[in-house]
Amino acid sequence: MLIDTHTHLDDARYNDDRESVIARARAAGVEAFVTIGCDLATSQAAVQLADRHPFVYASIGVHPHEVKHIGNGWYDEFRRLAHHKKVVAYGEIGLDYHYNHSSPKEQRERFREQIQFARELALPVIIHTREAQEDTIAILKEEKASEIGGVFHCFSGDAWLAKDALGLGFYLSFSGILTFQNATILREIATTVPLDRLLIETDCPYLTPTPHRGKRNEPAYVTQVAKQLAALHPKLSEKDIERMTTENAKRLFKIA
Repeated sequence: MLIDTHTHLDDARYNDDRESVIARARAAGVEAFVTIGCDLATSQAAVQLADRHPFVYASIGVHPHEVKHIGNGWYDEFRRLAHHKKVVAYGEIGLDYHYNHSSPKEQRERFREQIQFARELALPVIIHTREAQEDTIAILKEEKASEIGGVFHCFSGDAWLAKDALGLGFYLSFSGILTFQNATILREIATTVPLDRLLIETDCPYLTPTPHRGKRNEPAYVTQVAKQLAALHPKLSEKDIERMTTENAKRLFKIA
């Protein structure tokens, strides 16, 4: 059994067949899903999905692209949502200097603010970082994020980011990028991550793994990420990887 630790099941691309997508994943051995909030509306949608399905869990928070939209009352609503028993994390939050949809200054301010808020809520954080490694690590350290822990989702950074993240006690989650032909260095990094810090995800509907490239991604394809990780650890079977990553996800997100 597997846990897809990062999905966007509320995405409009699933509006016509969301239940079928979930059913296919369950048939493929996906035991549970975490569906992710990126702003207030998607956080509310994530909690609603978790409410409808016993095997779906939710995170709440504001993606770095969206922090410029944080309005009056958002944190009050997040605090209310956080009391829902299916909310297991705060995020995805972080820094993204590639697109700068929100200014870097505002991203940094809101990142600090949201880590502080996650600490108040006692929820682990889900980190998005792109072209912002040094600032991400510095802010996590300064805001004592290691006290609540979390995961660097869709890890695609370098060996130094992996080392820094692990040094803070964080997990690293690998996505379909691991299966891409040009991801040689990322596959090498994946072999260095302690087995008790590994997670897997799809980030669906994005980043569809090989051999499904070109199609909409969905949680059933997390099996391809597990398969790739097993191939990188010759002494381990695919079942071993499934078991370990599932145990890790349950530990981080306190899923029974």
